Amino acid sequence: MKDFKDKIVFITGGASGAGLGQAQVFKAAGAKVVIADMNRQRLNEAIRNGDADYAIKLDVTDRKAFAQAADEIEKVFGETVDVLILTAGVNTFGPAEASTYDDYDWVVGVCFGGVVNGLVTFVPRIIKKGKGGYIASTVSWGAFGAGPSTAPYSAAKAGVLNLLESYYNALKPYNIGVSAVCPANINSHIYEAALNRPENLQDTGYNVSDKTQNFLASIHKNGLDPKVLANWLKKGMEDEIFLVIPYDQAPRMVEIEMERFRYLAYPGGEADLAALRATPERQAESGRMGAIREGYDVSNTGPIVPPADGEKSDAPPPVFAFPDTGGFGMAKADLDYVDPSKKYKQ
Repeated sequence: MKDFKDKIVFITGGASGAGLGQAQVFKAAGAKVVIADMNRQRLNEAIRNGDADYAIKLDVTDRKAFAQAADEIEKVFGETVDVLILTAGVNTFGPAEASTYDDYDWVVGVCFGGVVNGLVTFVPRIIKKGKGGYIASTVSWGAFGAGPSTAPYSAAKAGVLNLLESYYNALKPYNIGVSAVCPANINSHIYEAALNRPENLQDTGYNVSDKTQNFLASIHKNGLDPKVLANWLKKGMEDEIFLVIPYDQAPRMVEIEMERFRYLAYPGGEADLAALRATPERQAESGRMGAIREGYDVSNTGPIVPPADGEKSDAPPPVFAFPDTGGFGMAKADLDYVDPSKKYKQ
């Protein structure tokens, strides 16, 4: 899709973070932008600021509400969307072995179920419209790797990536493109989600508090700017690229991340992989790649050091270490079967 002028673009999670960046970029490209979010105050702010043309409060896990949102768009704009961008997401951190049903139901329900609901709601409408179109989802770098401290999230994102590839192939005959944008650290408010879980899904096995989420916020501050990410997505859609990795080193990053499967497919392969990763050359390369994705030097310890005024964009990323985290990524204290000494080390 080369031209977004007057296209109707619908973005879930569109009131902040990656979704708001997308709204701003596609609005600037001349699109009619509709954003959906759970946060009414931020929706109103986005409209006041001119970041979107229309706003709908939406819980992406609510299929009936999704259908009502689609009907509302058709009523307001006279037709269904041309571009569907599914960005709404939540996350929480803790040992996989401490996960509860509620942890899975909440994270997978939003991150995977919300995408399913968007696809099932809108794909038939876009096909019937007969003008082609585009579908994208903000997936995550986490889709490429198992997360011992993000099991529900990593599983959901891997599922979304696979799901989108299925639609990427299925929708080509209808002239509907599909892209999956997979960033790592983003400067967003996703850290707030764990403190605002639905009342019926509050049973978690993870240690979550204001302190842990403030720590997470300090990490996200170093992340990719949402508008920069949105421009990567827009360019990927223009070039009809399925996998949009928002870094210049994308092909090599994916190659390194996915090579583990080759080594995990034979006896002794895990030891061979560990040996490869221990070489100075690989450690240096992986360190550089990690710093690019996260926005800080992942190999160092120490305080966060912001760039000096006027510092060049190619300067080394800030150093980030792990101050008092409040027990971030740990199990709740009352889970007596979780042994902290056996916590998986990255």
